[in-house]
Amino acid sequence: MSDIAIIGGGAAGAALFGAILSRDASKTVHWVTGNAPHIGRGVAYSTSHDRHLLNVRASGMGLYLDADEDFIGYSTRRRPMSKPTDFLPRHLFGEYIESQLAKRIRNAECSGRRFAIAPTIASGIKASFNGYEIALDNGGTVTTERVVLALGALSPRPLRTVSTRALGSGAYVLDPWMLASRPIQPRRLIVIGTGLTAIDTLISAAIRWPDIELIAISRHGLLPFVHPALPIDPFPQQAELNARLLRCGGPTRAFAEIRRTFREHQHIDWRSVIDGMRPINAKLWQDFTPRQRKQFLRHARWVWESARHRLAPQSAEVIQQLRDEGRLQILAARVLDVDGEGPLDVTVRSRASQKVTTLQSDIVVQATGLDTAVAFAEHSLLSGLLKDGLATADPLQLGVQAQPDGRLINAAGEVQPGLYAIGSLLRGNLWECTAMPEIRSAADALANQLSVSRGEPAKSSALVA
Repeated sequence: MSDIAIIGGGAAGAALFGAILSRDASKTVHWVTGNAPHIGRGVAYSTSHDRHLLNVRASGMGLYLDADEDFIGYSTRRRPMSKPTDFLPRHLFGEYIESQLAKRIRNAECSGRRFAIAPTIASGIKASFNGYEIALDNGGTVTTERVVLALGALSPRPLRTVSTRALGSGAYVLDPWMLASRPIQPRRLIVIGTGLTAIDTLISAAIRWPDIELIAISRHGLLPFVHPALPIDPFPQQAELNARLLRCGGPTRAFAEIRRTFREHQHIDWRSVIDGMRPINAKLWQDFTPRQRKQFLRHARWVWESARHRLAPQSAEVIQQLRDEGRLQILAARVLDVDGEGPLDVTVRSRASQKVTTLQSDIVVQATGLDTAVAFAEHSLLSGLLKDGLATADPLQLGVQAQPDGRLINAAGEVQPGLYAIGSLLRGNLWECTAMPEIRSAADALANQLSVSRGEPAKSSALVA
């Protein structure tokens, strides 16, 4: 038996499924997609809002390294005025994913390629002598030698400062993408978070409710930085800088080296330097000690993510207009408490003054970004893997422990044969692994690895009893 199973119906799952279909046809590929209405899109590309834009130019987007049509070609057919430098709507890329998937599936069917798509949820994985048995919510099972977890974003957990009463009120929204289903118009809406998800939430709320008062709160009150309107030239000395950064031995010296570069080359656009680091970011992270990683997360993560994951200029203009009109306030504050039955009382402590105040809001939306704390997630499949010792949580709650190539580490500290992950679950090892450029490269590499090696079947042991 040499079957492969992919669990997760988002963009990472779609990238890997299509990449494997185009390779060695001796294996059956099972794709357990979950119960989402549109497979392949995941959370990021399921939005239908035209103002929810990609934060990567169209020229940088794609699903497969060997795609028969790139995103530029597809978007130009759908929107003749679109250009490679544009930041296009995310739903358009979702449509592109579906189009590419459909072509791969048709080609596989015509060539007799063996595959199976199960539109249901995988609730558990058990190891057996021959591989793994995947339990499905529809009562079925999938038996396979190798399993790849492409689970994407986990369900968000409420902040510890949110009371049970507030959670039960219906006025506290854990999933920002469910805000569109609210039937009533709020007078005030508070968003906890100021990252890219928060930006989308603010824009869609402002358009739907033109008279609403908006407040966004985060510890530093820092919005994502903005992409330039047009592409910028690369930093001419990027290769030398990257080599020096790899020799720094930790985040403190690395950031000092970056600041020194900015001082010595004041004519350059700082964004070209940050973008030029992309090929070495995973290596930098892997060279950090556990203590240095913790230091980075505590002191530098907020500014790095704002600089690295930037905002489309059009979205930034909307946010600035809302601020200029007095409809949007950005607060740098810590959320101390959220309570009430609706409206909710949000108690915050200002970062600048340390003054504690309480704001009242008809709706509070939690938009604090990607949650990868698998040890605390209410996810039966992941909980079972951790309980059985087939996987271990990253010590900083950045997904699961794994090798750089995606092979999971079990409770004995060894590579778990035949068990892999791709995408956000690998943040603990790769740090940056959720953007489409990284995902399609990882999917291509993993498809090659799965296609040329049958792998070692999982053995029964005390860890998998």
